[in-house]
Amino acid sequence: MSEPERSVQLRRKRTAAAWNLESEIVLISAGDLLPIPGRGDQTYPYKSHSEYFYLTANDRPGAVLAFDPQEGWTDFVPEVTQKARVWTGERPSAGVPRSQLAGWLRKRGERSVSRLGSPLPDLGIELEIDTDQAKHLRDQLAAVRRPKDPLELDLMRQAARATRDGFAAIQEFFRPGITERQLQIELETAFLRAGGHGTAYDTIVGFGSNAAVLHFSPTDRKLSSKELILIDAGAEVENYACDVSRTYPCESSFSPEQQDLYAIVLAAQKRAVDRCRRGKEYTEIHLETVHDLTRGLVDFGLLLGNPDSLVEQEAHELFFPHGVGHMVGLGVRDCSGMLPGRKQSKQPGLRKLKMNLPLDVGFVVTIEPGIYIIPALLDDPENRQRQRDNVAWDLVDRLRNFGGIRIEDNVLVTDDDPEILTAAIPKDLV
Repeated sequence: MSEPERSVQLRRKRTAAAWNLESEIVLISAGDLLPIPGRGDQTYPYKSHSEYFYLTANDRPGAVLAFDPQEGWTDFVPEVTQKARVWTGERPSAGVPRSQLAGWLRKRGERSVSRLGSPLPDLGIELEIDTDQAKHLRDQLAAVRRPKDPLELDLMRQAARATRDGFAAIQEFFRPGITERQLQIELETAFLRAGGHGTAYDTIVGFGSNAAVLHFSPTDRKLSSKELILIDAGAEVENYACDVSRTYPCESSFSPEQQDLYAIVLAAQKRAVDRCRRGKEYTEIHLETVHDLTRGLVDFGLLLGNPDSLVEQEAHELFFPHGVGHMVGLGVRDCSGMLPGRKQSKQPGLRKLKMNLPLDVGFVVTIEPGIYIIPALLDDPENRQRQRDNVAWDLVDRLRNFGGIRIEDNVLVTDDDPEILTAAIPKDLV
């Protein structure tokens, strides 16, 4: 038995134990190919739903994994047509023909059915889906998925190595005149050459003021001397992701203001990484990082007043408008969310945070604090009025084209000190 097969067996065993069902049927759909509108027979690149992939280690369009607690797991896979064999070379997958799923369900009569994964394909049978039970099962499956098993960690380390090689390969291109798009091409090519199977998400490359756009798509904008370069990118190996952000100066040296703000972010990021320990609440890591950044911004002179009071008034969100990170693994945002029963916090500094979990051994999280000069926030009249006494607005206006700084690593929670999976990508630049 191969390592992926052994891992799938263990994952299914842990999932069945967590569900502890008596007679309820669970269907987990991989999802279908999605046609690109107006493009003939072309489809978007396909990936199975993460819940399906986790329990099969396969990308199978149209497949459905069924679970009967009295009999176990059954893979139902679409039959391969002659057309598919001719045009794509598709081969039959191991499993039971999906055409038999309707009969399989009929034999189980009136037993309740829950659906996870993607919407079900047309099975030729009317089903009444228990949506409340499905939510409960999804929460339990997410809890099983959060600690990464040895195979998952191996794939993530492979993705981290490919990402490391990509970031190393582009250092020579940080010179005036190169475009964001050119840098993206060099980076992604290096990922593939180093063993990456693709990119884990759309690569972000922003120069100057574009570095303040959190999810910026690279353009033909050329790099100018003294501008910041923000890159947020990662390779993927067998659907397992790496997610890294680094910020660089053009021509290898920061301006004094760039260096001071970079040092604030770097110090906050290192402290946040060290907090990634078993039992630590992720909301605490975020809030403590917010206080670190706010103190730094007060020392720098952008924020005015007592740091605790500024956080209470959420003044920091003008310069750090996102969470400190998220979980990463099977996809770039893997099983984050909240523990069952927890709700979105209304506490200042935590209102926008989408992850509310205590960390445990095997969790892999991103730690990605940043400081940005974002005109869309700083030019807003309501923000200026609400924070009129908390911000050095003359300095904000002088730094209008500054851009942003973000530093991000992937951190594995262990029984001891946290392990930085992306430690080989340098960040100590000042």
